[in-house]
Amino acid sequence: MFTGLVEEVGRIASIREQQGKRRLTIAAQEVTSELKKGDSIAVSGVCLTAVEVAAKSFGADLAAETWQLTSFSRIHEGALVNLELPMKADGRMGGHIVQGHVDGTGKFLGMEKIPGAEDYWLHTEIPADLARYVVYKGSICVEGISLTVARIEGRTVTMAIIPHTWQMTNLHSLKPGDPVNIETDIIAKYVERMMGERAAGEVSLERLVSQGF
Repeated sequence: MFTGLVEEVGRIASIREQQGKRRLTIAAQEVTSELKKGDSIAVSGVCLTAVEVAAKSFGADLAAETWQLTSFSRIHEGALVNLELPMKADGRMGGHIVQGHVDGTGKFLGMEKIPGAEDYWLHTEIPADLARYVVYKGSICVEGISLTVARIEGRTVTMAIIPHTWQMTNLHSLKPGDPVNIETDIIAKYVERMMGERAAGEVSLERLVSQGF
């Protein structure tokens, strides 16, 4: 489990294809001190397993589906990625519950300075099937970053970004139109599932009553 608080920005050192999958080697200065072979790590919001760990880099394998269905489809050698180690059991929940299970890719529309402030507006277009999980003031994870929804206009979701987030993540390296990983709040998905089962149960009960049972 992760919190969406980025610990470090890594850089893609190499991408190698082998036997239908891709091996990413990611250069990093800090997270490797705690990372061990077999550990999970969130890379721009995608939970991956470290299969190689060196002093200043680590390797992780991507299945073809992960490559195609995430923002990794746009990465190249030298690209910046957000890194977060799993939350420790005794740690603080500083962001929100993030699983590293990407729901889909949105589109980075751009950023603009908020008038009269040092902060920025981040504009992202999300897939239509994820819109029902996004609410005003709710949590959303974009490229592995825990953010709060400030405005929703159709499929365009706007979030406020402080200068620290702009500087310490890969957001400053994105261009309009770039795909970004989106993970919606897991609580919303559980509530939807439970409400669906409840509705199905009520329909079944009504049917039984109507049939004289």
